[in-house]
Amino acid sequence: MKNFPNRMSRLHSEVKGGPLAGVAGAARLKIFRRILPFVFLLYVLAYIDRANVAFANRPMSADLGFSAEVFGFGAGVFFVGYFLLQIPGALIVERWSARRLLAAILVSWGLLTMLIGFVHTAMQFYASRFLLGAAEAGLFPGVLVYLTHWFRAGDRARATARFALAAPVALTIGAPLSGVILKIHWLGVPGWRWIFILQGVPAILFGAVTLFYLPDRPRDAGWLTGPEQSWIEGELRREEAIKGTRPKKNWWRALGHRDVLLLTGASFCANLGAYGFILWLPNTLNRGMGLPLMLSTMLAALPFMAAIVSSLLVGWSSDRTGERKWHTCGSFVGASLFLVLGSLPGQPVALLVLWMCLVGAGVYSWIPPFWVLPGLILSESEAAASIGMINSVGNLGGFAGPWLAGYMLTRGAGYGRVLLALAVSYCVSAVLTALVRPPALGRRMKGAARAV
Repeated sequence: MKNFPNRMSRLHSEVKGGPLAGVAGAARLKIFRRILPFVFLLYVLAYIDRANVAFANRPMSADLGFSAEVFGFGAGVFFVGYFLLQIPGALIVERWSARRLLAAILVSWGLLTMLIGFVHTAMQFYASRFLLGAAEAGLFPGVLVYLTHWFRAGDRARATARFALAAPVALTIGAPLSGVILKIHWLGVPGWRWIFILQGVPAILFGAVTLFYLPDRPRDAGWLTGPEQSWIEGELRREEAIKGTRPKKNWWRALGHRDVLLLTGASFCANLGAYGFILWLPNTLNRGMGLPLMLSTMLAALPFMAAIVSSLLVGWSSDRTGERKWHTCGSFVGASLFLVLGSLPGQPVALLVLWMCLVGAGVYSWIPPFWVLPGLILSESEAAASIGMINSVGNLGGFAGPWLAGYMLTRGAGYGRVLLALAVSYCVSAVLTALVRPPALGRRMKGAARAV
């Protein structure tokens, strides 16, 4: 590490005013424009297909005779299937091909989303949601690993923010879109079934597009010039060489790393809170606040509009300062605080909707800085496997959250108590993340590259 300042100083001078300035700027601009919009769109499709069950909840449960606990279990069992293939998916992207894996994922989850539109029993609902989770499992960790093949450490939080922004965007789109589809009764089939059937088709189509559009590495990108390919690959090799001064572990041993375990616990609790909030939000607005079904479905988009703004701001701030941990903790604390405020009884509906919007901002703004942390702590293969584990175990919280909310409501707890339980989970996430010890290396690499 003693040569680190000299290496970074040379890089800084080359890029700021030297011959690499034009090449570096052009390469970064092309990568941001060509890679991010496409993976963003894929995640929009994934999130719509994952969360559309929230908007179908009331009519689906009424038609099929599902209790709140049955629906909560079925909505959450998605994440049990999701748990199984996270680490393999991340490692396949690192060692084989992102575009082939993502294409297969898209086609399979599109078909399984459509299958949910044909369920009639609780067991069919559970099975189809479980299989959908297994099909979609490799997407998020796979894309996070894929972004490390294209973006330097100093750009990574912004890149992650723009990718993860797809989740609130999808929910912002999905709420009114699902509200419109609910009115459809084509061929005598109720609208809630058409939500799943129609929203599964785009994933299948984009599976084919992915094979032809998405390059695996910069050297495969015909839209980058030779010097641009050399620059970005050189940057990534240089960063990995600097990290390589730390002792390496086999990837499976990295899964027991202290900070990886802390991040896994933080992710679990955050997802418990997030999916308990997301998958019950329309129902909370509808029954908890006494709003009509269509109005509650439309208002459910507002928290995710707030999340779009907060995710961009936190990602920008985290890259600007090079700080990751406390940005993450601040988002967790904010989500917890506003859930507590939203749980207070006797408030006007407008004020409750405001608290829900601010909760939505916290629910997503932790994602950009949080997912930079594994890459700062570990080498490439170790980080890929760790991202898979953090996301897979963490997303079991997506099973626990909806089930817990449904269980509490079935047992007579009010919506206010449910919100308090979700607030506690975010407090735990903040504490666990605060205990992580990321190396100073990440900030130094970012600072040296800021001028690029």
